[in-house]
Amino acid sequence: MIDLRSDTVTRPTPPMREAMARAEVGDDVYGEDPTVTRLEHEVASLLGKEAALFVPSGSMGNQIALLVQTRPGDEVIAGEGAHIAWYESGAGAAIAGVQFMSVGQGGTFGAAELRAAVKPLRDYHPRTSLVALENTHNRGGGKLFPERDVAEIALAARELCLGLHLDGARLWNASIASGRSLAELAAPFDTVSVCFSKGLGAPVGSALCSTREAVARARRFRKMLGGGMRQAGILAAAALYALEHHRQRLAQDHEHAALLARELERSGYPLDPAAVETNVVIVRLRAGNAERLAAYAAKSGVLAGALDASTLRLVTHLDVDRRGVLEAARVLGQALKDGVG
Repeated sequence: MIDLRSDTVTRPTPPMREAMARAEVGDDVYGEDPTVTRLEHEVASLLGKEAALFVPSGSMGNQIALLVQTRPGDEVIAGEGAHIAWYESGAGAAIAGVQFMSVGQGGTFGAAELRAAVKPLRDYHPRTSLVALENTHNRGGGKLFPERDVAEIALAARELCLGLHLDGARLWNASIASGRSLAELAAPFDTVSVCFSKGLGAPVGSALCSTREAVARARRFRKMLGGGMRQAGILAAAALYALEHHRQRLAQDHEHAALLARELERSGYPLDPAAVETNVVIVRLRAGNAERLAAYAAKSGVLAGALDASTLRLVTHLDVDRRGVLEAARVLGQALKDGVG
């Protein structure tokens, strides 16, 4: 099968498995796993932050950031379709006790929209306390958050005494696509979450980066949420291998996504290849056709993700080569000819 449902479906490469097997381990709940400690130091250094915390998932990283930066009853401003609000099972409400205010279109927004969304300080309003950005933006089609907008949002947030969180699950992709360092992209934010199990190809894990004080608090929240792991160095070793060997190759995934978009447009699909900035291709269809198209493609050996009834998402990654991309485009093109798309 050619699996384009997500970049989370990647499998550890043989050298990554070897690194996992050779990992030096200890009990990380006691702070005694040397491989986890090395990973946390490496990620914090890459992102220009004081400290980092290894967590099982990106969702846990985001939710811990909410616990660190908000109080129950607060409101968090986020872009349209933000992962933290859409794909984390309502955890923001259930665990952190916050609500979300969606602003902008396609996942990004500007400082003016932020200022307009902040609630006045009244007893009957929720307290706006945090702004959450996503870079790259999943539902936005792997879109980069514009550098100028980030800078202006950060300035406005400081003036308004708001915290800033970055859901950087695919920040590695943003860095490669923009040519800017991870530290530059992370600099404006109080907390930053990054994921190792998407484009980097590790099997499990994310990290939350911030100040030493915030990460110390985050460590307690991780334990509270059941994320305290024991000999986690086996997993951290995979993440360390991915950081060293798989970051630069993300450019290949971006090239494959652009190729896929061009081929689909050539087949008659209504999309703009120029809008594909990283490794995600979004195809807008007539209502109901996304599920039909995904089912058709699966029968022909291509797995695609239907975000909703009219939206198909295709994600390139290290387990799909150029030949696989061209075959997927052929299968989807045939579906259009057969009247499925």
